[in-house]
Amino acid sequence: MSSVTATRSDASYLFSAPVIVAALGYFVDIYDLLLFGIVRLPSLAALGLSEADISVTGASILNWQMTGLLLGGILWGVLGDKKGRLSVLFGSIITYSLANIACGFVQDVTVYKLLRFIAGVGLAGELGAGITLVSEILPKHLRAIGTSLVAGIGLLGAVVAYFTVEFFDWRYAYFIGGGLGISLLLLRIGVFESGIFKDLKEKEHIEKGNFFALFTNKERLGRYLRCIGIGLPTWFVIGILATFSNEFGIALGIDEPIKPGLSIMWCYVGLSVGDLCSGFISHWLESRKKAVFYLMIFTLICSLVYLFAGIKSASFFYTVATLLGFGIGYWAMFVTIGAEQFGTNLRATAATTVPNMVRGTVVGMTTLFAIFKDSFTVIQAGALVGLICFAIGIFCILTIPETHGRDLDFLEE
Repeated sequence: MSSVTATRSDASYLFSAPVIVAALGYFVDIYDLLLFGIVRLPSLAALGLSEADISVTGASILNWQMTGLLLGGILWGVLGDKKGRLSVLFGSIITYSLANIACGFVQDVTVYKLLRFIAGVGLAGELGAGITLVSEILPKHLRAIGTSLVAGIGLLGAVVAYFTVEFFDWRYAYFIGGGLGISLLLLRIGVFESGIFKDLKEKEHIEKGNFFALFTNKERLGRYLRCIGIGLPTWFVIGILATFSNEFGIALGIDEPIKPGLSIMWCYVGLSVGDLCSGFISHWLESRKKAVFYLMIFTLICSLVYLFAGIKSASFFYTVATLLGFGIGYWAMFVTIGAEQFGTNLRATAATTVPNMVRGTVVGMTTLFAIFKDSFTVIQAGALVGLICFAIGIFCILTIPETHGRDLDFLEE
């Protein structure tokens, strides 16, 4: 009888309003985050740009969005620790929802850049604040499962974004994304704030949300940099292997043209499943580090297959892309580790900035990839970038402190 009660109690925690709303929020976040990449060609063509201009302008707009993510990560992280987790969830979704609706009306490239920058700022706050809130309200034995549910369900937004663009005009795709965000805002009205943060808020003498505090202590900085390093292989897969999959397809001699949009979609299908599984793996192993390490090694093996196994069919190529996505499904545990490593007064700052710092490293990865292609083949260039990312990622996960079962009611001095 007691086990039944415990099960019901666990289920009530896992399917509580904060967890469901955080999952739906991340779903909309991923939809909007990837939408420009999917509508880049048709939207810029509709604005009258030539094929050559589309390539240059598209990269510029994407960089504006990524810059917004980097700055927004700091902004929302600090606000999350100073004003509360819910204030970020409300503020971020209003920002990116309105920006996406405005993108549906855009007629000018300059305005497009500005709106994607604003959308990037808004999108930066969703995941970190949601994971922080869920981590603090769930019992420690359910934390991994709860955060993996948030990430796993949320990442399906990429699949919905792909099919939305397949069936609707690019302007309507932006309207749908903004509308989903506004609808979600109404659901969030009944969500409650983290009790741990409420207790901290009453302690006015405690410094909260000081971003620079992450850099003033050597040990704390080490934890922060390791958190970022763990995430590098995830965006190597998305930003290099999936995004430039058309180039790898040509280099491998695959007869059927490989579509990057389809590669990204299948990657995110695998990523969603991997995220859902990673929490249960961590729960079963009683270790965040082991779960992430094993999935990272699986990703490394799949990357070697992708690059060097001599893939000749598009169907097998997309299958490997799906398996790569499953491997980087440790993203859920990666973000959870970022939240668990730091005290309540810096938790939202760290958990929100870490994933956005990792996203920002894509600029460095693509730059290295382009430089390496001048001296090596596409396959070799991709392998060299991957070698750097996996070497850093493996070192960081092996040396970062374990956080499974950690009580989160503590402060950074």
